[in-house]
Amino acid sequence: MMFMDNSANPMRQMRINKLVINIGTGSDEGQQGNARRLLEIITGKKPANEISRSRNPAFKISKGQKIGAFVTIRGDKARPLIAKLFDAVDNKVSERAITENGVSFGIKEYIDISGIKYDPKVGMLGMNVNVSFRRNGLRVALRKRRRGHVPVSHRMVPKEEVKQFLSKEFKVEAV
Repeated sequence: MMFMDNSANPMRQMRINKLVINIGTGSDEGQQGNARRLLEIITGKKPANEISRSRNPAFKISKGQKIGAFVTIRGDKARPLIAKLFDAVDNKVSERAITENGVSFGIKEYIDISGIKYDPKVGMLGMNVNVSFRRNGLRVALRKRRRGHVPVSHRMVPKEEVKQFLSKEFKVEAV
């Protein structure tokens, strides 16, 4: 009996699960509005507020206070935006930024993103970008009815495969 190579198996191929862009503003209400406006300009989607879960008196943050904004984009709709965001960091990410099932990096100034111009009302803001990956078939373990078992080896995408995917799809190199 002949076994297929993992790369030829369509169930072993990786795909983009979601892209999350996050801007932390702390307790400043003015910055909160600016962060929301900026995320809407970049993604074209309405951002959600990040709410603090605990009190932190050193940063003047109380529980339940708005401390940032974020946008989540799922699936292939995220692909063109991810390419722009990688281009903002010159298609290079740190080796430490790549984890199992994902990559996370920061953009210091939003004007580095192609097609985005400086807005004096917003000021200068940076952002965190998180991209997570998954394999086909994970829905079997996540659905509500007739839930099935998906082994850990299929759920977890090793760092090396994430690196290969990033270099092949987005021309990104790990430094």
